[in-house]
Amino acid sequence: MTRKTYSQLAAEAARRIEEIMPWDVPDFLAAHPGALLLDIRERDEFARARIEGSLNVPRGILESAAEWDYAETEPALVTARDKPVVIICRSGNRSAFAAETLAQMGFTDLRSVKLGVKGWNDADQPLVDAAGNEIDGDDAMALLEIQPRPDQRKPAEG
Repeated sequence: MTRKTYSQLAAEAARRIEEIMPWDVPDFLAAHPGALLLDIRERDEFARARIEGSLNVPRGILESAAEWDYAETEPALVTARDKPVVIICRSGNRSAFAAETLAQMGFTDLRSVKLGVKGWNDADQPLVDAAGNEIDGDDAMALLEIQPRPDQRKPAEG
């Protein structure tokens, strides 16, 4: 079996799902008032900077959050099977995987935000902190751009 990288898997998933550019999301949401904006980043990422009105369901609990009768169940997600769902993560990779998963679970109208929250911020769209205060776009970048620790970096070839 051929070994694939995370980037390769994400690119393949993105080709199989529908993507939307971050600057098109506000108009899409305005045109579809019942749409759900689903942020699948981890809780700490979401707390640092988020899109007002988005629902946070971390990728790790997505499947159980999308079904009834689980401790992670999110009623707004479960009942969105036939509504437009716009999925966002930090850069657009996790959201592509999530769109594929939700499609397998019977969700019918899914879009993954290409470039994710970083692209949203680059397009000068508003972000808020956990208290609901708007975050300056330049300040948001430091909150969104998480760098790997030294022990997470690939060792030098040698």
